[in-house]
Amino acid sequence: MSSVTDPAGPTGSAGVGDLSLAARDITMRFGGLTALSNVAIEVAPRSVVGLVGPNGAGKSTLLGVLSGLLRPNDGTVWLRGEDVTHTSIRSRAARGLARTFQQPELFMGLTVREHLVLAHRARVSPRRLWRDMMDPRSLLPPSKAENERVDGLLELLRLTRVANAPVAALPLGVIRLVEVGRALASDPFVLLLDEPLSGLDTHGSENLLSVFRRIVAHNEHDLSLVIVEHDVAAVLALSDVVVVLDFGEMLAVGGPEEIRNDPAVRAAYLGDGEKTPRSTAEAPPLIDSLLDVVLPDWVDPS
Repeated sequence: MSSVTDPAGPTGSAGVGDLSLAARDITMRFGGLTALSNVAIEVAPRSVVGLVGPNGAGKSTLLGVLSGLLRPNDGTVWLRGEDVTHTSIRSRAARGLARTFQQPELFMGLTVREHLVLAHRARVSPRRLWRDMMDPRSLLPPSKAENERVDGLLELLRLTRVANAPVAALPLGVIRLVEVGRALASDPFVLLLDEPLSGLDTHGSENLLSVFRRIVAHNEHDLSLVIVEHDVAAVLALSDVVVVLDFGEMLAVGGPEEIRNDPAVRAAYLGDGEKTPRSTAEAPPLIDSLLDVVLPDWVDPS
């Protein structure tokens, strides 16, 4: 049974030292509004954890707490076993946490390659980055290690053909890949993705999801992904574990099949579990399109 009866922890099966990212008993209030109440999440190395729920469930708020953008009123956040609840965004980034946002934040005048170079230098050689910006006379050619890292990311994300193109000339699907690449250039252990499929058509979504699978499978840093997304079918197809939030509380946690068949989840999306439609024609389309999904052809069921 995947429904949560004790929201203090999703499973309680792993110590925080064994996890890439963990949070427990997270409560977040905005004035008199409780956006999150005793929420927990566990992210194992080389795993994909999906966060789903109706609008206003608290998904983006939880992502803000995990990234350090928001400080919870109660609860604890651990990054690779270290308590980072009261540390800054910058400090968490230095410890291996990266994130993307719903709206891409890129430098439209820079090329794809320049974005990855900047992110890599900010991580491995920040002094050089500032020196290059303040004094163009100090500009040096990129090192062999930097070229290899950037070239590897371009190949992994299938961006090699547009490496020298300014991002302003690229479609949204490619721009989102650039943003993911920039995050990966900092060599994170955990990457938080906030609605990465927003605005993409079916082809663009399938391409980005296949890239996410490849990133986790071929990353040398035991990278894990946490994805917030309204496309529940995509989350179920991609994730190892899915956490369902509803009105700021944990509704269910488990594997995709558990979540797909969970009565509490189905009731949340239908609106009332006791009001069963009298016929298929009268059934709300949400369950058909969001939960009773068949894995698309591009997903390897193994």
